[in-house]
This record gives sequence, C-alpha cells and structure tokens, in this order.
Amino acid sequence: MSKMKVHFSSKSDDWATPQWLFDELNKEFGPLTVDVCATRENHKCPAFYSLGAGQDGLTVPWHQAFGWPPKCWMNPPYGREIGKWVRKAYEEAQKGCLVVALLPARVDTRWFHDWIYRRPNTDVVFLRGRLKFGDAKNSAPFPSMVVVFHPPQEVK
Repeated sequence: MSKMKVHFSSKSDDWATPQWLFDELNKEFGPLTVDVCATRENHKCPAFYSLGAGQDGLTVPWHQAFGWPPKCWMNPPYGREIGKWVRKAYEEAQKGCLVVALLPARVDTRWFHDWIYRRPNTDVVFLRGRLKFGDAKNSAPFPSMVVVFHPPQEVK
C-alpha cells in the first residue's frame, strides 16, 4: 500500500510546465501573452499573475489584460482549488480570452463535467503517456490533457 501513496499525494500541487510542451502550444495558439497562475520562478509568458495576494489570477479579470485579444496560458495548482481555475478559464473565454490549459486528465471530476465536457468552443486533447514536469526525473503519476477554451466568436 505504501507504493500507492505517490498516486494520491504530493509535496506540492504545483507542477511546472515542461518547456517543450509550452513551446509547442505557444507556436500553435500564440503568442500566448499572459500566464494566469504562475510564480516569478516558473512563468512561461512575459506577463503573468502570481499565485498570491494582490495578483491572484482567480480574482483579476483576464479579458482586460495584456493586449487584445488576450491569449492566456494556464497550468493551475492541481490541488482542491483546480475546479475554481477551470471555471475561471471557461468564464474568461466567454468574455473574449483564448485560454490554453494544461490539466490532469481527471475525467471523473465535477470540474471536468461542469466546465469542459461537451462545452461549446472547448477542445480537449489527451496527451499520450505521462509528462515529466519541471526537472523531475520520473513521470507524473497521472495522465494529462490540454484543454483549449476558445472565445465564442472565434472560428476554429
């Protein structure tokens, strides 16, 4: 049973985006202009909202940020708050943002069914295999997906 603990816990709920994956997505959808939930150490875009008081990406409007139309990158903390981030991404897309999100492929969750599954203007790509986040030596203990929340008026 102790070997299974890795699947249900982590020292942190931050999983640093693999650079190669961000580069590929930035090339396809970018340039991505704002990282909506980053730290000073791991942001992927020139502009970013930090994960803390004052600039918390959950409390500021993304659709008014950093050029028009905003093209947002989101790799949120994967803990209990993830549903709030996914909801915010969907809502900001409805206001004109393009939001490209790296998420754990947890298709059994409420947030997946409420804000991603069968939603208009939302694309999901399940990534093959398991990602190695940041400078980790081992792959993540979960599969990942990229979800793209398109603005309603955007033609795909």
